[in-house]
Amino acid sequence: MSDAFARAAEVLATARRVALACHVNPDADALGSVLGLSNHLRERSVETVCSFGNDPFDLPRWAAALPGSEALVPPGEFPRDPAVLVTCDTASLDRLGMLAATAVRAREVIWIDHHASNDGLGTISLLDPRASSTAELVYRLIRTMGDRPSADVAACLYAGLVTDTGRFQYEAVRPETLRLAAELRELPFDHARLAQILYEDHSAAYLRLLGTAVQRLALEPDADLVWTYLTQADLAESGVQPSETDDLIDVVRTAREADVAALVKQQRDGRFKVSLRSRGAHDLATVAAGFGGGGHRLASGYTSTHGLAETVERLKAALRGEPVEP
Repeated sequence: MSDAFARAAEVLATARRVALACHVNPDADALGSVLGLSNHLRERSVETVCSFGNDPFDLPRWAAALPGSEALVPPGEFPRDPAVLVTCDTASLDRLGMLAATAVRAREVIWIDHHASNDGLGTISLLDPRASSTAELVYRLIRTMGDRPSADVAACLYAGLVTDTGRFQYEAVRPETLRLAAELRELPFDHARLAQILYEDHSAAYLRLLGTAVQRLALEPDADLVWTYLTQADLAESGVQPSETDDLIDVVRTAREADVAALVKQQRDGRFKVSLRSRGAHDLATVAAGFGGGGHRLASGYTSTHGLAETVERLKAALRGEPVEP
């Protein structure tokens, strides 16, 4: 790994322009890692451009709180064949969405990720499943470049660190994780305001939609599963953007009666995105991989082309250890 970090640092030290991308429907670790590294490179007089492959290109409500968000452009404005491309928090090529072809054409691809399901993509792969977050790996890369993060960089990386560790409560948190958080907090950014925007900044419409999801909660003891769902009609009626509902899974997972929690959310194309969380008894990365998805042992996801009822039945079968066709 040290050799890969050294190679990546050398490439970035000599680059004049760098394109940075993360997975579709980005969370704060994905965007925080991209913008944190983008800010650092800009401070070194490197031109950067950042994006993610969603169409329409809707920024999460909290994105504006991350310094450097003005570097984000729609995928149509992203370089077609960059000399240097950095991907952050992206477990597979298809997770780049509309930007996957750009990753294929780019001359040098620095792939930074901490998902165990990652196949080691990129010309330079910075992959460490033991890391708490991709933000942690970006910090390691910055230090390999011989630098320390500025306040703007630290704010972005802290956002990724605090969210991907569930506010430092998940299994991946190590002593090194907390030491990194302390080091980032030494820099002058408003961590309290940032946490408020990330966790305590919902609309009344979102809270009503949350009520709908909670009312639909279903317990499946034979599969050790608790789940709920949202449709496109629910989103349209509530006026809530899809990206605003990503935190719903964290409410569902608090049910003590099941090890696995699932949020099944219909996408604009009719398919269902399945977000999974485990209390520790199930390897969800393996379950998700069986359906073409991936992630971590206790937090994974995939997209289903089946209807709602069949999607749930297939998930239940997989959790029971029964063979299921992809």
